[in-house]
Amino acid sequence: MPEDRVFDINCTKCPRLDDFLADVRRQHPTYHARPVPAFGSERPALLIVGLAPGMHGANATGRPFTGDYAGLLLYETLYKFGYSNQPQATSLDDGLRLDNCRITNAVKCLPPQNKPSGDEIRQCNAYLAAELRQLPEKTIIMALGGIAHRAVLRAYGMPLKSAVFAHNSVHRLPDGRLLVDSYHCSRYNIQTKRLTAAMFEDVFRQVAKIYGHGRA
Repeated sequence: MPEDRVFDINCTKCPRLDDFLADVRRQHPTYHARPVPAFGSERPALLIVGLAPGMHGANATGRPFTGDYAGLLLYETLYKFGYSNQPQATSLDDGLRLDNCRITNAVKCLPPQNKPSGDEIRQCNAYLAAELRQLPEKTIIMALGGIAHRAVLRAYGMPLKSAVFAHNSVHRLPDGRLLVDSYHCSRYNIQTKRLTAAMFEDVFRQVAKIYGHGRA
């Protein structure tokens, strides 16, 4: 894994993202518009890795997948499988709690057009590596999309071709943890039916099967 880097809500290491967030703060003074920290259990059985904050979701609220379309299916599914105390995430004061689950992103800052550059993904990877080092030994990692999948491999120092992303596939990582892949629960993927609720639930059933009981 790369050298650990403690999460910094004031990080400005990516000039393009720093400039973009400054513009966002001017246009939306009430938005969080800074690096978004992970959310959930400190020692989770399941870590979910997304891509990056959404403009009017995590970037606005300061919590992953909160207040945007991608969070609708995610939090409904977390609730159904017993990881959340409620099926919606709207704001920091909505009372939401996660049980045995934690959510983070491969890139902590909102990128223009939701597309981080390769350099930005690599620059932010040390934060993800630090998060992975702190996980319990048997934590399962769920990657939402190919970029998150490759970010996890990079954080482990693995060749990016050593494990190919595929929906509901399972990969063993060097420390024995398992990486489970899912298509990202983005608006595009859901509206085009690349990802359906049933397909997403199958990934969570895969996690439950690995643990040998109803949920991780």
